[in-house]
Amino acid sequence: MWNSMILAAADAEPGLVEQIGLFFEEGGIFMILLGITSVVGLAAIMFKVLTLRKSRVLPDSLEAEVEQFDQRVRDGNFEPVLAEFDRGESTLARLCSVAVSQRGRSQTDIAEAVQSMARAEIVRLHAGMTAIDVVTSVAPLLGLLGTASGLVVVFSGIESDADWMMITGGIGRALKTTIVGMAIAVPSIIAQGYFQRKIETYAAVLEVLLTKMGHVCEQAPRAEGLFGSSKASDK
Repeated sequence: MWNSMILAAADAEPGLVEQIGLFFEEGGIFMILLGITSVVGLAAIMFKVLTLRKSRVLPDSLEAEVEQFDQRVRDGNFEPVLAEFDRGESTLARLCSVAVSQRGRSQTDIAEAVQSMARAEIVRLHAGMTAIDVVTSVAPLLGLLGTASGLVVVFSGIESDADWMMITGGIGRALKTTIVGMAIAVPSIIAQGYFQRKIETYAAVLEVLLTKMGHVCEQAPRAEGLFGSSKASDK
């Protein structure tokens, strides 16, 4: 009994593989283009998953340190935090390092310096989003183009004694590229919205934290011992 079931499963598997292969083969050149588009979209999504990790943009530990930075300055226990800023292993660290380098200046000057760096960091956060945008737009169009070209072939061969069963089958095959195009576009649209929302959330939190850092850095010269070692090194 078990042998017969195994043999039956083995016989069924090639049939499924052949059906999938036939499905994509009937799409012709447009199915190949859709396959390339899907690979590009998947690579872009994986790239954004890796680059938008919280640890690379807004680490929880560093966020807590920035929240308490004013108190750390009063306690004179800020050197480890400054060292982490200097390492620049995250977006927050790099922006805080800019704010610290502008210590003692006015809030406006500090904000301008941080905003200049922040624009570059936002561009970095958006890296890869263009590819997802292109896939979202191109995949459905390639699918429709494949369907339209297939329908042209089907209807160009219609005669008075045409086999309508074959014609309807041809229309069904022509629609396969549209199905694949939409199947590629839908996940890309979802990923696009998710990543965009994540970037906006990061930007909002960074703005709040950097405003706090700006106030602390503005008051640096008036606080005894604040950034003392750093000021000494500047001289």
